[in-house]
Amino acid sequence: MKSLASRALSTTVTLIAAAAGFAAAVPAHAQSSVSLYGQVDEWVGAQKYPGSERAWGVKGGGMSTSFWGLKGAEDLGNDFKAIFAMETFFRAENGHSGRFDGDTFFARNAYVGISSPYGTVKLGRQTTQLFVSTILFNPFVDSYQFSPMIWHVYLGLGTFPTYPTDMGVVGDSGWNNALSYTSPSFGGANFAAMYAFGNQAGSNGSKKWSAQANFANGPFAATAVYQYVNFNGSPGDLSGLVAGMRSQSVGQVGLSYDLKYVKFFGQYMYTKNDQDTGSWHVNTAQGGVSVPIGVGSALASYAYSRDSGGLEQRRRTWALGYDYPLSKRTDVYAAYMNDHISNLSNGDTFGVGLRAKF
Repeated sequence: MKSLASRALSTTVTLIAAAAGFAAAVPAHAQSSVSLYGQVDEWVGAQKYPGSERAWGVKGGGMSTSFWGLKGAEDLGNDFKAIFAMETFFRAENGHSGRFDGDTFFARNAYVGISSPYGTVKLGRQTTQLFVSTILFNPFVDSYQFSPMIWHVYLGLGTFPTYPTDMGVVGDSGWNNALSYTSPSFGGANFAAMYAFGNQAGSNGSKKWSAQANFANGPFAATAVYQYVNFNGSPGDLSGLVAGMRSQSVGQVGLSYDLKYVKFFGQYMYTKNDQDTGSWHVNTAQGGVSVPIGVGSALASYAYSRDSGGLEQRRRTWALGYDYPLSKRTDVYAAYMNDHISNLSNGDTFGVGLRAKF
């Protein structure tokens, strides 16, 4: 782990120093750009969490969480660019900012960096590599309402909703105080690493890190990612969510294959959890398909999780949906998801929605 952080830091210093040298020779009329972009996603329907009652309403983030952002780039010469992005979530159903009350304003991304022929370095709050792998290899992508894999990974242990389960990844889909490096593509393959500092005296190292490898060539794509989180002391964003939580290790692999008339998705994830009083692990698998029907796509996904050494639970979640594009930027969708956790009544979510991108 120390060697990974050292290499990332060394690469960062080298790229920033090189960019500074190139920038000194760049004329004052260097090209720059700033873009405003985002999406609004709202749906109407009903949701029942496992073991709870059903609630009807107009809700946000059916297929994707609503957000808006600003990003920019400035040409520094010799294929070096200074880049930045600031992205914030919001809830169109009530006009509130954030995914929930108290959410960080720029919770999606808030970073500055250098892009070059040797790779890209970013500093700031950043989307985790585990989240990117999770959403790219399931047919419902980043839907927090209808994607079985999202529910098994991010709606479980230590997160809202608080139904009793010890399965899932503790923490957010973004990391604060993060340093990341992403390599250029080599024949369709690239790798990336991220390290997040504690930013407090005595808590600056060995806290959060991840590494990721990706490959895409023609109809085939694959990913492998490992994430380790250890904030059991100050600043405490593990033990603050799960009492006595010391660390969590997650390994995930994913693949997809596009035959044009059907696209297959598959994922496997192993999660190891350590607490003051013991440890347990969880195995998770997901399989899905996307089938073009007309100009739209039919979606299907099934996820299964089984823990060992914890609550001894099994979780089975499946979903069906149809997404229809009205234009390049606007689509309508309908979906149904069924969710079952051992010893709890079934939960389900169903509805229709509209998503507009800008």
